Order: sequence, then structure tokens, then C-alpha cells
Amino acid sequence: MTTPEVRSDRRPRMSPKSAEVTSIMRISPDLIRLGFDCPGIIGADLPFTDHYVKILFIPQGADYTWPYDLAEIRDSRPRDQHPVTRTYTFRHVDTVSGHFDIDFVTHGDQGLAGPWAQRAEIGDTLVFLGPGGAWSPSPEYEHFVLAGDEAAAPAIFAALEALPQGATATAYVEISSEDALFDAPRSASVDVVWVPRNGATHGTRLIEAVRAGGFPEKRTSWFIHGVAEMIRETRRFLFVEGAVDRSDVSISGYWRLGMTEDQWQASKRDFNEENEAEERAASRA
Repeated sequence: MTTPEVRSDRRPRMSPKSAEVTSIMRISPDLIRLGFDCPGIIGADLPFTDHYVKILFIPQGADYTWPYDLAEIRDSRPRDQHPVTRTYTFRHVDTVSGHFDIDFVTHGDQGLAGPWAQRAEIGDTLVFLGPGGAWSPSPEYEHFVLAGDEAAAPAIFAALEALPQGATATAYVEISSEDALFDAPRSASVDVVWVPRNGATHGTRLIEAVRAGGFPEKRTSWFIHGVAEMIRETRRFLFVEGAVDRSDVSISGYWRLGMTEDQWQASKRDFNEENEAEERAASRA
């Protein structure tokens, strides 16, 4: 998920869309699902299962409100007055009605989007860029392995609901504890493995579970998204230990421990290049 945070002269200007909160549901101790109506996505072509939006939050102290001209703000105001972005994946989206659902991870007053979701009321406005997206389960594969934490669960579950006919899947979903379960797709062809952290560092139990699952004998597609530290270890597991073809893998860090989204996006290219260099060196050893 690498949509640019700041427009440069080489990147197209993007116009924000707005959506109205129409429903609020607590689906687990850690997750709130908000439903939105958005005429701006009616008729949109959204063929993927990992479609996401970049939500725009006006920074504290800024003297503008929605509706605003994003390009004008980015061109004329200092960086600390630009809207702050947070990336979230659709759990459900209907381009006929213009409705979509987003699941927000909540940590009390920590963060930006989570507290906003906890305060949200019917009729509130969400402003965003997108949707973006690039992946869906391809019929050329017999099996799918998907793994991620709560932030990746919407894309994982959307993929499970869109499996090609005859395909099977194993999904590893990291949650805070056994008490933090929420509804998952159920099918004879799908195995959902819940991976409670129970106080462990994000991603450590998840990569353990993926490693324990090994490499399926069927032709397999991998969708692995979550905390960057887990992504580093999973890349080594797949590309070095398993020699999995990179074209069979969608893998990316949605976030990184100790970083805001802005900080993570600014450093993500270097992170990926470091990983690739380490993997090439390990493969030659």
C-alpha cells in the first residue's frame, strides 16, 4: 500500500471523496465496524479484494474544514497543515449502492483513526483518497495462504469470500487474545487459524504459525500483510528458505512498530531495498 503521502510534480493530483457514517457496530473488543454511504464510488470498477482508502484527517489547529481543495492546501500551506492520512482496507464494498464497511482497530486514546472511530456518530463525514488496490485470488492457483493481523483481516476475509471455484485456502489471523475473535468466512475449502498474541510482540506468533504450516504441495499463492517486522521474517522464510517464486507472493508491511504511518511510508522503500539485498546475499551463501 504505497500511495504517496505528498503530491510531487510527477504524481497526479487526487481529488478527495466524502462518505457519511450510516452504521456503527462493535465486532470484537478490539474492532469497530463503521458503515458508510458514498455516492462517489457508485459505478466504480473495484475488481480486487484488497481495496483500500487513505482517510484524510485535518490536523489540530488548521483553519479549514471539509469541503476543501486538497491540491490548493498542499501547494500553499506548510506540511504540518496538510491533512494527515491513515490507510484502511474495505471489509465490504458495494459499488451499486455506494456502501462500504471499514473495520477500525481501537486502542483507547492511542492513534488517530481508532479514537475517531470510537467517537463517530451516525451522520459524521469521512474524507478519503482512493480506492486503491491491486490483488485478488487468481484462478491459476489451487491453494492460497493468507496471513496478517487485524489490519489485514478485511483483505484476507474478502479474498476468502472470492476464492476461485475448487481452490482451497489457509488463513492465519493474528488477534490480541482468545477473547478477541470476530466473524470470519466459513467454508469447507477454508481453514481460518486464529493466532492470539497474548502479550507477545506483534507478528512474532504469526510468523511462527506460518512457518509451522510449511509449504503446500499444491500450486500456491501467498498474501502476507501486517507489521513490518513480521514481513521481514516471512520474506526470508518464503524467498530464501522456500525459494518461492516472487510472482506468487503479495507481501507488504502495512505498518511498523514505533512509527506513525507517515514515518513508515517515508522509510518503506529503504526497508524493502534492505530486505531484498539481505535475501540476495543469503541466497548466494
